Amino acid sequence: MEIINFDLTPSLMSQYMRELRDTTIQHDPLRFRTNLDRIGQIMAYEISRTLQYEDVAITTPLGPCTCRQTSDRVVLATILRAGLPFHHGFLSFFDRAENAFVSAYRRYKEKGDSFDVLIEYLASPSIEGKTLVIVDPMLATGSSMELAYKALLSKGTPAKIHIASVIASQLSVDYIESHFPADTTLWVGAIDEEVNAHSYIVPGLGDAGDLAFGVKD
Repeated sequence: MEIINFDLTPSLMSQYMRELRDTTIQHDPLRFRTNLDRIGQIMAYEISRTLQYEDVAITTPLGPCTCRQTSDRVVLATILRAGLPFHHGFLSFFDRAENAFVSAYRRYKEKGDSFDVLIEYLASPSIEGKTLVIVDPMLATGSSMELAYKALLSKGTPAKIHIASVIASQLSVDYIESHFPADTTLWVGAIDEEVNAHSYIVPGLGDAGDLAFGVKD
């Protein structure tokens, strides 16, 4: 598996990452969502550089011209709900992509911090032979991503898989590397070393869904 860690190459994304993590800025949901969107746009551009392209003949007002367009058929898949602003950033660049949505949630057991991850909803086009980009802001353990991927496989087998995350734990990176096809590419804004007893990334940024959309009951 190829891992692209944007934290290793400082860029403007570093500023957006800082603001996402900073508790003095997190109180502004609009800014939080906007930064997720911006990071999605940056990652979408970088992923676009790995796609296949073909020449296309067009006509401008002054004559014929040969241009390029991607020949890959892209499907953007998002794990609800925290992934929505992140997804929007990708969709701003991959504006002709098909879209898929998966609802995955933690069902905690009566005692302790253990939980099961359940898939409740799937809406997806066929992904057969297409380039699948799965976006989820936080990869804590990797189990939700794996279950979402398995659910999407009911719609076909993709030709290529990209996974995009804002922050991943080292635990989740190792998990994905051992549970996904070898040619999967992981794009991540930063990799944090720790996961606490509640399976939250440390230092991470907290609950991305709550910060973007409000605390759930």
